[in-house]
Amino acid sequence: MAKKIAVFASGNGSNFQVIAEQFPVEFVFSDYRNAYVLERAEKLGVLTYAFELKEFDNKAAYEEAIVKLLGEHQIDLVCLAGYMKIVGPTLLAAYEGRIINIHPAYLPEFPGAHGIEDAWKAGVAESGVTIHWVDSGVDTGKVIKQVRVPRLEGDTLETFETRIHETEYKLYPEVLELLEVERR
Repeated sequence: MAKKIAVFASGNGSNFQVIAEQFPVEFVFSDYRNAYVLERAEKLGVLTYAFELKEFDNKAAYEEAIVKLLGEHQIDLVCLAGYMKIVGPTLLAAYEGRIINIHPAYLPEFPGAHGIEDAWKAGVAESGVTIHWVDSGVDTGKVIKQVRVPRLEGDTLETFETRIHETEYKLYPEVLELLEVERR
């Protein structure tokens, strides 16, 4: 039986688009009502949902609404793709072992929101991309797959970042294949 996936994203949605062009996505969720990912989803005919934490009394209530949405759609796997909220205990309790995240660094190196910039500022010879299971820490879950991305002579932060994103676009589909998500 095919796994039903939902993609969570907070901004541009380029990783969402790569996923949705190769795998059926039940819906995309954004924690920002005006995120560009929602436009991308609509153009691809993918259902969208968006609500913001500030619309709820607390994070638990926000995550309860997400869990309800996931349940209504019988989602098997949540793919975080630039979702910039830390998954809290309410969502984790309901979906632990069914949420994966992509991170633009070779974990455990450079966790957190600025992996590419942090690697660049540290002057590393290489960084990478990691896809991992989400746990209660920040980018600490069990690694599913990682790829190194070298910092080349003549690189700027922008060219380095572009190569990391290009690597992400290859790695996410590979991992979804590993997890036996049915292709379009």
